[in-house]
Amino acid sequence: MEMNFPKVALLLIGVVLVASGCLEREKFPVEPVIEFKSFEQFGDSASLVFTFTDGDGDIGLDESDRSSPFDTASTFYNNLFLEYFELQEGVWTPVDLPIRYRIKRITPTGQNKALEGEVAIAMQGFPANFALLDSGQVRYSIQLVDRELHMSNVVQTRDISVP
Repeated sequence: MEMNFPKVALLLIGVVLVASGCLEREKFPVEPVIEFKSFEQFGDSASLVFTFTDGDGDIGLDESDRSSPFDTASTFYNNLFLEYFELQEGVWTPVDLPIRYRIKRITPTGQNKALEGEVAIAMQGFPANFALLDSGQVRYSIQLVDRELHMSNVVQTRDISVP
């Protein structure tokens, strides 16, 4: 029995197209969902890494995003918020030390705008800021906001020992 290569190729392409149409696309909520991944110290700096998902793909800001509510006077000029905690006499105590970052725009192309990925933040000056700690233990809470001002869940880092 002789195979007709063009017919077999067309049949295979058709099967792949039908099968790919049956695959369900990832569906995430429109609010970002984050998860702490790691915190690593490197001498006078540190790296904080978290993962995220976002159903409508509107994470991050461009440099040109400076109109309200993203202007420099607004809370939402930055889109990543860290809160700093110290272990004081056995109790995790928030310290009024706002830490803010502006994550660059991450927008997928195509019809499916759902995003999932990982963000790494370089934290300069760590642990120099913490030389007066009594316990030597800190942690951070993390929250991300998207361009529609949907706030993510809040996650915490692991307990971090400061040398």
